[in-house]
Amino acid sequence: MSASPRQIALVGNPNSGKTTLFNAFTGLRQKVGNYPGVTVEKKVGEARTLHGEKVAILDLPGTYSLSARSEDERVARDVLLGDLSGIPRPDVVICVVDASNLERNLYLVLQVIDLGLPVIIALNMIDVVEENKQRIDPEALSESLGGVTVIPCQANAKIGIAELKQAMAKKSYTPVERVWTTDDDLTQLLSETADVLAAHNTINPRAHALTIIGDRAMRDPSHPNCLDNEILRKITPLVDATLKQHPTPVESRIVAARYDAISRISAASLRGENRPDGLSVSDKLDEVLIHPILGWLVFILVMATMFFSMFTLAETPMDWIENGFAILGDWVGSLLGKGDLRDLLVDGVIAGVGGVLVFLPQILILFLFIGILESSGYMARAAFIMDRLMARVGLNGKSFIPLLSSYACAIPGIMATRTIENEKDRLVTILVAPMMSCTARLPVYGILIKLMVPEADNDIWIQTGLMFALYGLGTLGAFLFAAIFKRTIAKGDASPFMIELPPYRLPGWKLIVQQLLDRAGIFIKRAGTIILALSILIWAASTFPKPADPETPKDIALEQSIMGRTGKMIEPIMKPLGYDWKIGSAVIWSFLAREQFVAAMSVIYSVEDEEDEPALRSKLAAAESPDGISIFSIPVCASLLVFYVFAQQCIATFAVVRRETSSWKWPIFQLGYMTVFAWIAAFVTFMIVSHIV
Repeated sequence: MSASPRQIALVGNPNSGKTTLFNAFTGLRQKVGNYPGVTVEKKVGEARTLHGEKVAILDLPGTYSLSARSEDERVARDVLLGDLSGIPRPDVVICVVDASNLERNLYLVLQVIDLGLPVIIALNMIDVVEENKQRIDPEALSESLGGVTVIPCQANAKIGIAELKQAMAKKSYTPVERVWTTDDDLTQLLSETADVLAAHNTINPRAHALTIIGDRAMRDPSHPNCLDNEILRKITPLVDATLKQHPTPVESRIVAARYDAISRISAASLRGENRPDGLSVSDKLDEVLIHPILGWLVFILVMATMFFSMFTLAETPMDWIENGFAILGDWVGSLLGKGDLRDLLVDGVIAGVGGVLVFLPQILILFLFIGILESSGYMARAAFIMDRLMARVGLNGKSFIPLLSSYACAIPGIMATRTIENEKDRLVTILVAPMMSCTARLPVYGILIKLMVPEADNDIWIQTGLMFALYGLGTLGAFLFAAIFKRTIAKGDASPFMIELPPYRLPGWKLIVQQLLDRAGIFIKRAGTIILALSILIWAASTFPKPADPETPKDIALEQSIMGRTGKMIEPIMKPLGYDWKIGSAVIWSFLAREQFVAAMSVIYSVEDEEDEPALRSKLAAAESPDGISIFSIPVCASLLVFYVFAQQCIATFAVVRRETSSWKWPIFQLGYMTVFAWIAAFVTFMIVSHIV
């Protein structure tokens, strides 16, 4: 039996380039799951050293310190200590250091060294240091840190990767002693604490002692990170005795001792310390991009550009996909005679899946913009700008980062709330995150906006404005309910907001392209599985039971089907919003997945349509009620758009909220309040627009 590969953990501050380095090591050989017993995402990849040895690379959550305040940070600390059940303690730790922020990054490095693990330092972003006319001497830094291996690198350009793989191949390491010193009483406290832990069979008692004494939360009985009661009872008198000799909190003294050492280490390793005169390029850009007024104008311009591109750049590939599915439908239909099999494949599978896949170009353009904003460093500025607004609703800019992620998908957005230390702020952010318009809404927005806006020379600008307004409406809705929840179910003051503004960088195009390919694969897989299965179910529900008379017109047969009867049953609820039973049926189906509205419309109108018109938009635009009134009138389309902005229609999001809150109460509450508010907002919209047009 072959031995398990060595475990190499990547640890570093947020924005240090850790994930870029992880991707450079592992390429596509990655797996994503969850750590046992918690909801934190676990990323593991396979890599090979320069000698060909296969190793497992574990990408730990980004953290500034091992004094954990959030679930992500707790997991990073517990993995390094060997305290997380089912996860072996790493054999080697690669500390990814942002060389342009050496002093801040060295604090985490010293904490990791204190754990007694073999450490390699990946001194990343050396290009930024050189741009500032500075240089870090890796040999001097290594010597100051007690002989730790230091490898300069530039992860986004794969500079230094070979040297890191060479260092990873090393299997014997000389233990590195703690490089900071403190007073005798604190040294004695650490030693006595280690003895207590050793008596309780704690693994790595010295490392645990430093973590416990350096983190007050672990000694606070009211904090979830607190120690076991028996150990706490033995350690508390030791801490109290030290405080009698020196009233300064012990954790503050440890922090001060580490920073004293960091100052000496930085001075010994940094060359060309005289920084260039004037502001850096990032500072000059920030004078505009985070300005209280200009920053907002730029943010709005960036968002408007994104939405404009989604209509202009996506139009041609969307036409290609639409025409391709039309040709495929005609070809399949020509091969098969009339019958249920032909109808299933053409009206169910091809119409349903094709009706959703046609919006893939718009979704990829949205992800492209998000990737550029994140990779360039602008996303952190957006959170900084939004902090002023977030404070008015009782949250801070840290909550806006998950909300921004929810523009792509609410699921990773909700999972990103794990970085929020305040549990009440985290709960509120989870409850409002699905109001941010995700990519699953794009197919609905796209079809309805084009139905509302008549073909004209300026229709692109109107469509862009409507799309921008929908995203803004969802954001305002999230802020409104955040303010309500912070004053009712989650009362509490807003936590202080601290965020690092990384230097601006050229986007990492290779990583962005890889992310786009991953997203395209996920969307296509979803269309080929979930949407496909639901489209088949919708086709069956709209086809059976069949009328006894085979000559029954299709529209009458549709009304007599399961879908028709269900739609008629719920029509009284939908009629005040301007919806007929067909729209109502599609809305109900879309509670499983929002984009299913388009798939349902594609199936319903393909089943009903005698002419098999290929373009869904043409079918919907021509659809009329028995009394000759357009079914998809401007008031109806406006009402539907508002409904889809606010409604919680995603079974996967429901499941994630259940998992993240460890309760059925909150996902049920979220589904209820969002659905009721969506109905009310859609009703008001329908009434107002009906009086205007």
